[in-house]
Amino acid sequence: MSGGWNTIESDAGVFTYLVENLGVKDVQFEELIALDADFLRQQSPVYGVIFLFKYPTGEKPTGTPKDGSFDSDAAENIFFATQTIQNACGTQALLSVLLNKEAEIDLGPQLKEFREFAQALPSDFRGEALSNSELIRDVHNSFARSSPFVDETQRIATEDDDVYHFIAYTPINGVLYELDGLQPAPISHGPCSFDEFSDKVIPVLQRRIDRYPANEIRFNLLALVRDLRIRALEIGDQDRLYGEKQKRSAWQWENTLRRHNFIGFIDEMLKGVVRSKLEEGDAAYDQWIEEASSKTKARMGGKSG
Repeated sequence: MSGGWNTIESDAGVFTYLVENLGVKDVQFEELIALDADFLRQQSPVYGVIFLFKYPTGEKPTGTPKDGSFDSDAAENIFFATQTIQNACGTQALLSVLLNKEAEIDLGPQLKEFREFAQALPSDFRGEALSNSELIRDVHNSFARSSPFVDETQRIATEDDDVYHFIAYTPINGVLYELDGLQPAPISHGPCSFDEFSDKVIPVLQRRIDRYPANEIRFNLLALVRDLRIRALEIGDQDRLYGEKQKRSAWQWENTLRRHNFIGFIDEMLKGVVRSKLEEGDAAYDQWIEEASSKTKARMGGKSG
């Protein structure tokens, strides 16, 4: 029986250190701010991309995908797992890329062992194996935001919620695959070599985005690439190396902040402010409250205007 999985952010720093904590070596995630094949190609080698989008909860499942075609036979030869638990889709998407690149990426001993075990199972059992992996679940949950208000391991999304979903795109055995644990099988988008991936995946992503209203902008795209510090060292680009090291430091700081709950700190700080005003006397305290109320009303009036 698996424990709960918390929601994690679609963030390059989160995903980079998540895979690093799983034992994967010499890779990182880069956020792509535009669907630009040239920019994606500049990050080469690109092992795959993770796409975050608002899940259309009102859609009914059909026997054929809206783009591409189901390749049921491929599920036996590549790593494809059915998603069996909520909130795990981010980690499942990145594993869908990693565990299909064992020849190109050093997965580390624990993920290698997991892949060898899970690959022998049917796709739905692979999903159960993933959900029940204490290593993967604990590392995943270590990057969830700390919240004293919502236990997301128990909460079930309703129709009124905005539900987001992660999927993976990666070239495997000369085919561009879309790997989505909520689908019954891998989705083939046609022939695609490793070198052609940047050019082939961008039109597929664009077609998917085009299915949404023009004002829908809540998408996120992360590319799994080789550690950019290694490339900087190979070409002797010290400025790039310094920039990448600074970026890693910023990611570590942000990830540390995500793990902490600051509600107690904020509560004590507010108590201290109120206490200091009360020490000035009732008149000063009442004036402070009145000034704050007036400023709030003015801001609200400006927004409504």
